[in-house]
Amino acid sequence: MAENSSETSSSVHRRCVAHSSAERNTSAGVGASKWIRLNVGGTYFLTTRQTLCRDPKSFLYRLSQADPELDSDKDETGAYLIDRDPTYFGPVLNYLRHGKLVLNRDLAEEGVLEEAEFYNITSLIKLIKDKIRERDCKTSQVPVKHVYRVLQCQEEELTQMVSTMSDGWKFEQLVSIGSSYNYGNEDQAEFLCVVSKELHNQSYGTNSEPSEKAKVSV
Repeated sequence: MAENSSETSSSVHRRCVAHSSAERNTSAGVGASKWIRLNVGGTYFLTTRQTLCRDPKSFLYRLSQADPELDSDKDETGAYLIDRDPTYFGPVLNYLRHGKLVLNRDLAEEGVLEEAEFYNITSLIKLIKDKIRERDCKTSQVPVKHVYRVLQCQEEELTQMVSTMSDGWKFEQLVSIGSSYNYGNEDQAEFLCVVSKELHNQSYGTNSEPSEKAKVSV
């Protein structure tokens, strides 16, 4: 009887150990399935299945759910292959993680918008379009600036000077500074001619410099 009792206890112990080991293996398998590895343009990203499922209509949701209608390949490491720019994928993935759009200064909103549209993340598309619209609106509201120049000329040169001004220069004011010297038997009056030009605002609020000076033919 003692031997049978010993055998029974040993058998129960083996079953308990096997059951515990199976539970650990099952838990490990579940934990591993939560993580998804992506190879975007040669750069690897590691994220959770929950993150990629933020937008049920997105490409990444279908990828994480192994949609049979989605033609997707994996590399030798098991990472999903996505032929897109990894630089702009980072902000897209971070948006799915915490719901905020964070961009470095060297990244253009249009680049992230292109990726958001590819992955079909509707809320991010709307957010970026609003930011672009707001940026463009601020740029268009920058007041027009002018640059002024003062040119000195003789009386007989006035007509020719005004007619030969180019590149957007406009006549503003003429100031007489008196006679300077005799030319033959007549005094030649001198004038200061004030001209101006608009500085047209370019994108992102920067101003263009005038490319040429007002031309005066003597």
